[in-house]
Amino acid sequence: MFGRIIAARARRLFDRAGQRITQRTLRIGVSARIFHPEPGAPGLRGKTLQYLEESIAHWVMSRDVLVFMIPTVGHQGMLHPSNIRLRDYAKHLDGLLLQGGADVSPQTYAASDARPEWPGDRVRDMYELELLHEFIESGKPVLGVCRGCQLINVAFGGSLYQDIATDVPTAGAHVSEHYDQHRHSIRFPDGSTLANMFPGRREAIVNSIHHQAIRDIGRDLNIEAVSAEDGIIEGIRYRRAPFVVGVQWHPEFHRAGGPELLDCTPLLDTFLRAARETRL
Repeated sequence: MFGRIIAARARRLFDRAGQRITQRTLRIGVSARIFHPEPGAPGLRGKTLQYLEESIAHWVMSRDVLVFMIPTVGHQGMLHPSNIRLRDYAKHLDGLLLQGGADVSPQTYAASDARPEWPGDRVRDMYELELLHEFIESGKPVLGVCRGCQLINVAFGGSLYQDIATDVPTAGAHVSEHYDQHRHSIRFPDGSTLANMFPGRREAIVNSIHHQAIRDIGRDLNIEAVSAEDGIIEGIRYRRAPFVVGVQWHPEFHRAGGPELLDCTPLLDTFLRAARETRL
């Protein structure tokens, strides 16, 4: 009798703990953009800055989700070393968003710099590749935006066009001085995950702010969207995980861009649903 009472109490405590976990507000990590110090510059320009673009945080937070920027970690060169590792963030957060920013370094996909002004950010590459690995190993969902999409491709052995205009001269314009006001049409392949997220939409209009793009697709990746004009890859999915998706456009800028741009709420909601499911 006493044993049954103890077991019943333990079950109630376990059920309550499970309810607290499932009811807890989602915690989504966002990778950091990195500003590298300018030698000899005064003030903050002489410091390493890690930051996120406001719209990406507000886009995720629009679904009542907590956002945490994930800083780089490590012993070497740190003024205040710690034992915290990126796997600790993967353990305690529910999902990862790889935000846009600097070019992926050609060194990261075993290529030479085509031009000195396109060196990319090797430091950020190494940090985000480890971050991506840890979240996938933890079974947590990952969404890559622009650079983040390209990084997912490189992580699985793919390569990039270092400059679309140079490498694919017949391609349409994918970047302009109008920044996020520049746009073009994309097409969803039949049966793709993105096509299922946007039923009845074979094509859509998105912004375009990238001079680099996926060249050779990485292993175990599916093409989820392409540019309607020139076939440049605009979306990918890693098929050996529940949710690892990259999109080449910036969904966080779409609401301000007008009603003709694709409403990417279904993409965000699917990402967050995957985060909730891995928490159960």
